[in-house]
Amino acid sequence: MLRRKERTEILIQYDPCLAAQFAAEITDRYDCFEIIAPHYGLTMMKMRESAENSLFYIGEVLVTECKIEIESHIGIGIVVGMKNELAKHLAIIDAAYEANLPETVNWKEPLHIAQEKINETKVKKQALFLDTKVNFDTMEV
Repeated sequence: MLRRKERTEILIQYDPCLAAQFAAEITDRYDCFEIIAPHYGLTMMKMRESAENSLFYIGEVLVTECKIEIESHIGIGIVVGMKNELAKHLAIIDAAYEANLPETVNWKEPLHIAQEKINETKVKKQALFLDTKVNFDTMEV
């Protein structure tokens, strides 16, 4: 079973249609109450300093946040940028997992496939970067 963080990262990085599809499955069958409609806000962004491996706040980033309730369970959707629909879909999906709805069992395979495609894309991008890497070996005399 994927943890909340992993599941959310997949849904954000992959095609937004997958999140829309999952959310539609839930909204068609259950009453979804908007506790907080999608709205914009600022949040502090953490970075890890590599030399001492310490955390620090690099600055603020614009996010869209939404909260949805399904069967007395609250779901939260937060995404970087101005993405109202995606934030709402993420909140619905989160609430569905919190409520342990039976539809969530069927999402395991599509999420796994999406994760594999995301990984393939990352590997291809890294290969492109490695092709342009300059080697600064020194010549021995």
